[in-house]
Amino acid sequence: MTVKKISVLGSTGSIGTQTLQVVRDHEDLCVTALAAGSNVEKIKEQIEEFRPALACLYDEEKAKELREACRHLPVKIVSGMEGLIECATQPEAEIVLGAIVGMIGIVPTIEAIKAGKDIALANKETLVCAGHLIVPLAKEKGVSLLPVDSEHSAIFQVLHGEEKREIHKILLTASGGPFRGKTLDELRGVRVEDALRHPNWAMGPKITIDSSTMVNKGLEVMEARWLFDVDFDQIQVVVQPQSIIHSMVEFEDGAVLAQLGVPDMRLPIQYALYYPHRVYLPGERLDFTKLTQITFEKPDPVNFPGLRLAYEAGRRGGSMPTVFNAANEAAVARFLHREIGYTEIAEKIEAAMQAHRVIENPTVEEILAAEKEAGELVKRG
Repeated sequence: MTVKKISVLGSTGSIGTQTLQVVRDHEDLCVTALAAGSNVEKIKEQIEEFRPALACLYDEEKAKELREACRHLPVKIVSGMEGLIECATQPEAEIVLGAIVGMIGIVPTIEAIKAGKDIALANKETLVCAGHLIVPLAKEKGVSLLPVDSEHSAIFQVLHGEEKREIHKILLTASGGPFRGKTLDELRGVRVEDALRHPNWAMGPKITIDSSTMVNKGLEVMEARWLFDVDFDQIQVVVQPQSIIHSMVEFEDGAVLAQLGVPDMRLPIQYALYYPHRVYLPGERLDFTKLTQITFEKPDPVNFPGLRLAYEAGRRGGSMPTVFNAANEAAVARFLHREIGYTEIAEKIEAAMQAHRVIENPTVEEILAAEKEAGELVKRG
C-alpha cells in the first residue's frame, strides 16, 4: 500500500479538522506536519493522535507552551513564519493542505510550490491577493493547485477531461446565507449570533460571516478567475439555497455540467488529496427520491453589495483585491467584537477601496503593505 504524506497548515480550524477526519478514515494517508495559529490544546491532541515529525504554532509564546506539553513526544515544535515555511517545505510531505485563514498563508504556499509540493488550497488570500504570482510559479514548477472550496472543487471536477478553452461560462453557486431576502433595514439590525448561523455549512466564524454578506462569494469569483483562467465576465453567481448543486460549467455548445452532493466539506478535501482518483467517503448521500426541489435566484446586489465590490476589485486588479480582502477581514473582526454594525462591513470595504492607489503588479512585500494599510484604515474608521 502506497501512503500519501500530507502537511496540514491550519490544522485546528474548520477545514483542518475535517481534513484530519478524512485522514482518520483512510490508512493510506499520513500526516507528517501540522501547523496552526495559537490553539495549544487542540494541536497537542492532534500531535498525540497523528504523530507528525513536525508541528508549528505561529504564536511564539504558545509554541513554548506546546514544547513543554509535548516534551515526551518525538516531535519538533517550531514557530512564527519560519516555522510555517518549514512545515510547508518539509521534505517528506508530498502535498500541502493550505487552510490557514488570512494573509499569513501566502508566503508558506509560495515556498511550498518552490519546493515542488502539490497544493490542496483552502486559503482564499493566496489566489485573491497573489494569483498573479502563484499561478505562473505553479506552472513553472509543474505542481498542481487543487481547490478545496466546495464550489471550486465542483468546477474542477466538472472540467476533468474537458478542454478549458471550451468554457463559455462558470456558474458559481451560492446558498444566499441566513439573510437571503432580507431588506436593508432588516440587515441593519443583524446581531453577531444571527450572522453565525449558516443554514447549510459548518465553517469557522469569519467565513460564516463572509458567506452571509456574500463577500465570500466575491472572493471565490476572484479565485475562480485564476484557477480556471477565465475573464470576470465569464463568471456568473447563482443563488441556489439548498446547496445541492455546488457549481456548474456552461460550455461553448450550450451544454451545462454540474457537480451535486450533500453539503459536506470532506468531499472536496478528499478529492484534492486523492486526485485524480475517487475513493469511498462514508456519510450521508444525496437521495433524489426525497429531494423535492432545487431552486435558483439572482444575487441581490443592493442589499448585499459585497459581491459587487468584489467584481470591481477583481476587474481593477493589481493590489485592489488585497485591499478588498484586508478591509473585509478588519471589518468582520470589528463586527464580531460588536464595534460596528452588520451593514457597515461593506461600507468599510468600499471606503478602503476608494482610498487606495493601486499597484499594478505587486510583490509579496507590496501585497502585505497594502493589507496593512487597508486594515489600519478600517480599524481607525
